[in-house]
Amino acid sequence: MATTTIRPRALLRASGGPRYAVALAVDALGTGLLRPFLLLYGVTVLRLSAPVTGTAMTAGIVAGLVCMPAVGRWLDRGARSTVVAASMLVRVLGVALLLAAPAGHVWLFAAAALFLGIGNQSWPAAHAALVATIAHGRERDTALAGARALRNAALGVGALLAAVCLAGGTTALRALAAVTALAYLAAAALAWSVHVHAHPARTAPARDRDEEPAPRMRALLAANVVYVFCLNVPEIALPLVLVTQLDASAGWPAAVFVANTVLVVTLQVPVTVLMSRFSRRTVLALSGVVLAASYLGFLAATSPGHGWAVPAVATVSVVCTIGEIIYAGSATALVTALAPAHALGRALARFQLSTGFGLAVSPAVITALAPLGPAALWGGLAAATLLSAGAVAIEKDRETRRSGHRPQKQTSL
Repeated sequence: MATTTIRPRALLRASGGPRYAVALAVDALGTGLLRPFLLLYGVTVLRLSAPVTGTAMTAGIVAGLVCMPAVGRWLDRGARSTVVAASMLVRVLGVALLLAAPAGHVWLFAAAALFLGIGNQSWPAAHAALVATIAHGRERDTALAGARALRNAALGVGALLAAVCLAGGTTALRALAAVTALAYLAAAALAWSVHVHAHPARTAPARDRDEEPAPRMRALLAANVVYVFCLNVPEIALPLVLVTQLDASAGWPAAVFVANTVLVVTLQVPVTVLMSRFSRRTVLALSGVVLAASYLGFLAATSPGHGWAVPAVATVSVVCTIGEIIYAGSATALVTALAPAHALGRALARFQLSTGFGLAVSPAVITALAPLGPAALWGGLAAATLLSAGAVAIEKDRETRRSGHRPQKQTSL
């Protein structure tokens, strides 16, 4: 298979156009402003206990996952930009509840976390469905990668601005929440304005729709729960290991996180294009091998007697990020390639369920394994990821027969 190349203007068009790109950037900027400090908002501004705040946030994530089947059915009725805009608007309501909550009022905070969770969980599936309606084949894969790079850049900028503003105390946190609500509102308006709508009834003959049910993807979905642990390695596992076990300064985890963000922003599209010469399933399995190799590298770096443990961990983190980039560029792309057009929304919703579940349980698993030693943490992750990669590689699918979606009609941008 020849390697795909795409020009910046073509990439922008395939990603939804300039207005949609601005919507993604504004939405991610708002998320970057608030998401890292939502727990701090509950504890500092609303004066809730940390366990109560954390429980409310977890409940919001779970509630967001419960809503995914309904989101999938909505997408399969043809909605695209409307669902993206709705995922942003529901977060406006969540932030408004944050601002309205008086100190000590846990239920309003829980309701805010609920709406934020629904929006955060429904957005990835809605966005992937919109891009899959506009772009097809490898162009679609590159467009998804480009959107991820843009989103990570805006998330990083938002988090940096929020960190700078934290010196202002509770007043600054309330201001950050207000700015976040305005960002979500502006993003929703921009996303809705592109007016992308699929027409499932016209995407395939009735006979094909009857004969092509939504793919089960059992091995892929189960493997994805393990794969997504890599997303929490730079945010949870490495800070935990570097600071509490290796006695490194707080600057090391920060440097690793910044390096991760920069690498994703700069390499997501080039790596996805480079990997387009191989099948999506092969690339996804390869990402599991790279991630497992990085986990074994962390195991070697953190073993007793390693005199250069801290810089070694930082170096291996680059390999882990490369694995993450390969995974992110192939996983959603594989789902969109496997799913028939009339069941795309449900397939993406099931995939997001597995992603959200993995992200929800990974902090608990990582923090439970870390005290047991490097072998338990990194050896366990490596073994589970290798098993997942093997399951992905051997699962049968129709990707070779259906290299991409049948064309979907949409309104002009």
